[in-house]
Amino acid sequence: MENTVDLRIVEEPKRSLSMDPKKFGMWLFLSTVMMLFMAITSAYIVRQAEGNWVYFELPFSFYVTSFVIVASSVTMQLAYRASKRDRVQQSKLFITLTSVLGVVFLAGQFMGWQQLVASNIYLVGNPSGSFLYVITGLHGLHLISAIAFLFIILAAVFKGNVSSKNMTKMEMCTTYWHFLGGLWLYLFIFLILYR
Repeated sequence: MENTVDLRIVEEPKRSLSMDPKKFGMWLFLSTVMMLFMAITSAYIVRQAEGNWVYFELPFSFYVTSFVIVASSVTMQLAYRASKRDRVQQSKLFITLTSVLGVVFLAGQFMGWQQLVASNIYLVGNPSGSFLYVITGLHGLHLISAIAFLFIILAAVFKGNVSSKNMTKMEMCTTYWHFLGGLWLYLFIFLILYR
């Protein structure tokens, strides 16, 4: 009886490229939001070219809120890094600061609307004012949803449910917050260039 050795080449199964379904859903949502704002800013440019456009200065508070949103992105990133390193107290502090800065941003936007009204720029009237209210209002609604998400993450951090081993929600919140900050900067620069 001969001993035979069975040599077979076994290939390791290829790892499929996969993404957490929640993250994938979030990226689809962010893509949709981006397309929405691209469509609105494109419509803005087309409508402005048709004439009958009132030119006016952007409210000063919009400049302030732009600084606030950048500062909030910094605090959000610090919260993310603290959570990744299991520094719970720092994470709580920076998420709380981000939430406060988000509320300050919204208050500043509302003050901007008040400044617009004081300058006789209304939602109904000239299309230039209408577009400005729609653009800032839609961004504000998305920011409200992000602040709600921040509160959920803050509660999770206080309960000890966010750690270096459980970062999915924190990553999603951080991505969403940075996205909205970047979106505002795009919109703000767009409004400065095309007012």
